[in-house]
Amino acid sequence: MSTSRAADGRLDSRPHDVRTAAPPPPGVTRLDLGAEVLLAVPPGDPVPRPLLVFLHGAGGSAADALAAVGDLATARGALVLAPTSAAATWDLIAGGLGRDVAVLDAALDAVFAGCAVSRVALGGFSDGASYALSLGVANGDLADAVLAFSPGFVAAPGRFGRPHFWIGHGTDDRVLPIDRCGRRVAAQLRDDGYDVRWHPFDGGHVVTPELVTTALDWWSGGRAAG
Repeated sequence: MSTSRAADGRLDSRPHDVRTAAPPPPGVTRLDLGAEVLLAVPPGDPVPRPLLVFLHGAGGSAADALAAVGDLATARGALVLAPTSAAATWDLIAGGLGRDVAVLDAALDAVFAGCAVSRVALGGFSDGASYALSLGVANGDLADAVLAFSPGFVAAPGRFGRPHFWIGHGTDDRVLPIDRCGRRVAAQLRDDGYDVRWHPFDGGHVVTPELVTTALDWWSGGRAAG
């Protein structure tokens, strides 16, 4: 990936029909990319599977991302890819798109080399949700959906494709208040013509198994706006 492409937030890797690497075994594999990137693979034969890329919140890690969604997603037959940001949070928030985009693109390339992927979604919590929304708008020709848990904003460097959005936010969120964050983001995307499922819930700045289940149900089922 070129520096200019990374700065534009564009992901070049795409699923393809020919495997050029051995499929990873079931369980959690650490990808050798010079950065902490984890891949969770469901049990069973390596058939075509959906892929969820999930991005941690500020100060978090790939392990935190897998702890939030890994078991629930792999139980449904989905692959889960979880990178760790190079700094304390993602490059878009820490100063400008670049390294984290490049690492994610290399990670996707490694996954596509060994795994048959049927569809891709981006997801994340808090800063990771803001990053997933921003990259989702910029890469809707790769990701058909974005699952955003308690996002702060969307700041896409460009627009490609027409992804669908699920946004969940706690009504008692004291970190990223719902009205100026999640609710505003959902309205902004709807005003831009995107399909948005808005899911406010009673609670704070959290991602819970119940919320993850709701989002995964939406992703795996019909994605009607609501």
